Amino acid sequence: MFSVNNMTVDFTGTPLFEEISFQVSDKEKIALVGKNGAGKSTMLKIFAGLQQPTHGSVSMPKGVKVGYLPQHLLVKDEKTVMDEVKTAFSAVFAKQNEIDATVAELSKREDYESGDYAALIERLDHLNNELAMMGGESMMGDIEKTLLGLGFERKDFDRNTMEFSGGWRMRIELAKILLSRPDILLLDEPTNHLDIESIQWLEDFLKSSPSALLLVSHDRTFLDAVTSRTIEISLGQIYDYKANYSKYVELRKERREQQIRAYENQQKMIADTEDFIERFRYKATKAVQVQSRIKQLEKLERIEVDLEDRSQLRLKFPPAPHSGVMPVEIKGLTKAYGEHVVLENVDLQISRGEKVAFVGKNGEGKSTLVKCIMGEIPFDGYLRIGHGVKIGYFAQNQASLLDENYTVFDTIDRVAVGEIRTRIKDILGAFMFGGEASEKRVGVLSGGERSRLAMIKLLLEPVNLLILDEPTNHLDMRSKDVLKEAIQAFDGTVIVVSHDRDFMDGLVGKVYEFGGKKIRQHIGGIKDFLEVKRMESLAELEKKSVIVPDTMAVDVNNAKEGRAEYERRKEEARAAKKRERDIAAIEEKIARLEGELKTIEERFATGESDTALVEEYNRKKKELDERMYEWEILAE
Repeated sequence: MFSVNNMTVDFTGTPLFEEISFQVSDKEKIALVGKNGAGKSTMLKIFAGLQQPTHGSVSMPKGVKVGYLPQHLLVKDEKTVMDEVKTAFSAVFAKQNEIDATVAELSKREDYESGDYAALIERLDHLNNELAMMGGESMMGDIEKTLLGLGFERKDFDRNTMEFSGGWRMRIELAKILLSRPDILLLDEPTNHLDIESIQWLEDFLKSSPSALLLVSHDRTFLDAVTSRTIEISLGQIYDYKANYSKYVELRKERREQQIRAYENQQKMIADTEDFIERFRYKATKAVQVQSRIKQLEKLERIEVDLEDRSQLRLKFPPAPHSGVMPVEIKGLTKAYGEHVVLENVDLQISRGEKVAFVGKNGEGKSTLVKCIMGEIPFDGYLRIGHGVKIGYFAQNQASLLDENYTVFDTIDRVAVGEIRTRIKDILGAFMFGGEASEKRVGVLSGGERSRLAMIKLLLEPVNLLILDEPTNHLDMRSKDVLKEAIQAFDGTVIVVSHDRDFMDGLVGKVYEFGGKKIRQHIGGIKDFLEVKRMESLAELEKKSVIVPDTMAVDVNNAKEGRAEYERRKEEARAAKKRERDIAAIEEKIARLEGELKTIEERFATGESDTALVEEYNRKKKELDERMYEWEILAE
């Protein structure tokens, strides 16, 4: 398909890539991985023809069609969604115009027996065949399937693109690229603006697509599902693995261990040889052997261990101050924008210490509810933030809100107060902004670097409720792992709005699904939620009365098994929900008893002590022990 030949890219004297070479074959699905700033996006720009390498070349055959989706793009707001997506079929419309012109010319002719008329008939037949090969006959069906797969509804097709957010406009651009059927797809973080269902649809589309694919993504699950080759970019070099991402991680570790063992063995052999040469250099009887060993060392091909980029984010949230039992309580909340109702009469309770996920299609109200909790927008209904709750909020567009004219150091210096001001350089170093990196302007930072900088601002003040809206967008794999570990270790309450299945796996214990103006609670992690969702889909199929041939009997039985499993899980979820309510009630009793005991202890401290007070203290102490025992049983 195309090849990269000794390519070097040099920015201000520092090589981003240095004499790298590799080939991409037809239909190959390749993941480009590496730390933020390693050069993944730059490489895609070069393949798209938007940037030239400093040295070397990219050889691509003539006529190869490239579809490129950048991380950030400017979309013109002049058309409806349908009309904008139709521009992907400009070649089809041009072919249809040729057909219409040929038909019009034939309708004027009466020389049916002439050679010219026969040539026109033959041309029309040829044009129709070309149109069929281009997919012209199925164009509208393909457009509809693609837009629906990416999360649009039919009622959106005739809306103007200017009515949609940046994330939805990115989907429109992605739809155009996928429908244009390019020979090579270059996708830079395509899942950043997709919900879980749309990501699953895109997975299936890319797996079955005949196009070659070079994909930059920080979604492990997505990479594993779509790609079968991984090219790592590290410190100006590339390392090529014929494996998906998870296998690449294993192979990379094995390769490095083998390199280190081979290097250590060779170093021992070199040391032994040099020792022999030194001991017998001036001994005439060993002269031949000494010369032989010297030549052996001169010819030896020295093993080198690949340099490893060991810089890593060090992230730890400050201890959470104590808060009330129920940090967030919502009853009957409704939010509408004009006549468009986003959330209607929703209830939600989040207990202290819980880590929960908000999931659902874009536009179903996840970020809207977060804004309600933050007090940024008005709403109808009841919403209470618990006693002593201090919120730390990472907005979806947090990184883009940074002032591009400030340096990294200035950005933090302007918000730091008190003792922290003396530790700014240490904090920046922990976030991989040490040394000269702290003087870089925000405007030249990559998306991941901006996200890290925005995260620092979040850590400057201790909080007990973290609200993170798409925190992993633009973060590389290692930074995501560190962030996940820090959230797991955080002793406060966490709300995560995310589409990253791998990131949320093992992180959250409850999932709130947004859809149809309502919120549904699912007990368990994200994998449990996805399993239930697939079962619900089977159940929906089962509800439709369709006649199926005998060959489909096994599938129907499977659907029934799925329904039974779904009902079992629903029952478990109901029981778990009841236990959670009981736990919350007991926690309130425990908090009340602890307060009452503390009051009595204060009276003891003043010297007050009579039989009735001692008996009351002992009675409440016993009741507290009983409630604590109940709490432990239910919690287990």
